[in-house]
Amino acid sequence: MNIAVIPARGGSKRIPRKNIKTFCGRPMIAWSILAAQQSGLFERIIVSTDDEEIAEVARAWGAEAPFVRPPELSDDYAGTTEVIAHATRWLEDQGQVVSAVCCIYATAPLIHAQDLKRGFEVLQSGDWAYAFSVAEFSPSVYRAFQALPEGGLAMLFPQYFSTRSQDLPVALHDAAQFYWGRPGAWTQGLRIFDRHSMPVAIPRWRVQDIDDMDDWIRAEMIFKQMTSDQTQ
Repeated sequence: MNIAVIPARGGSKRIPRKNIKTFCGRPMIAWSILAAQQSGLFERIIVSTDDEEIAEVARAWGAEAPFVRPPELSDDYAGTTEVIAHATRWLEDQGQVVSAVCCIYATAPLIHAQDLKRGFEVLQSGDWAYAFSVAEFSPSVYRAFQALPEGGLAMLFPQYFSTRSQDLPVALHDAAQFYWGRPGAWTQGLRIFDRHSMPVAIPRWRVQDIDDMDDWIRAEMIFKQMTSDQTQ
């Protein structure tokens, strides 16, 4: 049995009520639920939340909210792995035989059902603990520099100062859309960014963290262009 778990706590501060704020005509979380539904991969789509309004919105869009996330997993310091581990243990305590659990972020409106399918295929391609969405840094992280306390600048990777951009190592970052994992990987707290994980590449233009309103506006612009292209 494959399970999707969408973490969605109620205490967002930088964008209040972010998980259910209207994004391009629907509650933000609805886009993640719809992608999970459209993938056809999941027997159950569960929203892990501490907030009854979020739970009601989730149910209205076809997901389940069968438990209340405990307070110790609902503050600003709760990690994704711990939240998904809690949901996985809850399912196992209910007698569910779970083969894979996919964490889908509630604030991932640019996610595609096809990417979820690719992620599952990658997880199944070997003895991997996780398979998750990544994108390439742009510009390259190897060109990064920092301001020094006494003034002036210093490159973080000075050994690459003279390296042509096309010859720089490819650096990836978390695309923050989905994380497929084995049940045991979640419950044992295995680190996601490690050798037992496989990357699933997402185009850079379709990756956007949504932490403040500038991010929100940019994501809406991308989403509108993306859906416009699909209808033409």
